[in-house]
Amino acid sequence: MSKQALLKPIQIGDMELKNRVIMAPMTRNRADNKHNAPTDLHATYYKQRASAGLIISEGSQVSYEARGYINTAGIHKPEQVEGWKKVTDAVHEEGGKIFVQLWHVGRISHPDFHDGEKPLAPSAINANAQCFTEDGFQDTVEPKAMTTEEVKQTVQDFKRAAKNAVDAGFDGIEIHSSNGYLLHQFFNKSSNHRTDEYGGSKEGRTRILFEILNAVRVFFPENRIGVRLNPSLDGIFGMEADEETIPTFEYIVKKLNDYDLAYLHLSEPFNDVSGKDYLVSNIAEHFRPRYKGNLIINAGFDQESGNKVIEDGNADMVAFGKLFISNPDLPVRFEKNAELQDWDQDTFYATGKKGYTDYPKLEEQK
Repeated sequence: MSKQALLKPIQIGDMELKNRVIMAPMTRNRADNKHNAPTDLHATYYKQRASAGLIISEGSQVSYEARGYINTAGIHKPEQVEGWKKVTDAVHEEGGKIFVQLWHVGRISHPDFHDGEKPLAPSAINANAQCFTEDGFQDTVEPKAMTTEEVKQTVQDFKRAAKNAVDAGFDGIEIHSSNGYLLHQFFNKSSNHRTDEYGGSKEGRTRILFEILNAVRVFFPENRIGVRLNPSLDGIFGMEADEETIPTFEYIVKKLNDYDLAYLHLSEPFNDVSGKDYLVSNIAEHFRPRYKGNLIINAGFDQESGNKVIEDGNADMVAFGKLFISNPDLPVRFEKNAELQDWDQDTFYATGKKGYTDYPKLEEQK
């Protein structure tokens, strides 16, 4: 029998991945210490999943101002860099590859994270969403519109985080430009009413992404940098799509062709957008002809649909989230067509080992 498409190796720049089963970035809230630094528990968790062709870490905030969820591991303090070193060493010992996802939540935050001050955002427009604080889920507030200088400082925060990622031993970085967080807020007209160089036209609203790309490639070659986008996100994380949404993402993707990126990481819609003719229901199929590099697709795939999307030529790799939570050796289970374990959603955002490092591998089950 020919090898499953998901299990075939793939070349990304100067790096060969042993398979196309990618571990998606997932917030897990286990950095419950005063520095919000990764711990030995994180190292165990990622090491268990090193059979992935590539691990993309949980979102790691690039600055103090970038925070919006409790117990998430940052990459802006020396203690955090030391913690991430434990993780990358553990993954590399198992022959794995790992990128860190660089993250700024923007307005999906709360004054509790900012000494009572408002969180930063492109414009002073409340997302009317919720964020996870010490007091549980709280409603977001009207954020503070960033000054032009604060936008430029944020670009430098991403650059510094990229330097820290080198020091921590990561194989590469992914720029989180998705899921209603800061960069996505800049792209979207409903959340960006700016009149300076970072607003108005598609070129203005997307400028921050390309400034960040140009900044971080000082420390990582372009073929060790990925970008994540969620083009048809609507009605979730405060995002309201409109007729300019897809053309804006088409502009971004076309311009990304000018870079020799490791990959472009796209999400299929998180909800049904078929009733909105200005949105795209099949993201992989729509954007595959528009992007010439490696394409990762994400959201709701299983073994069968993952193999099919690659075989059909609509993606090169598939990122799996929840399946990797409960099946640390997911590629092995795919290879053996083994039964998959169910995940425990109640422990996704808890602390400690339960629901984190206690899912057995197939060999341990036997």
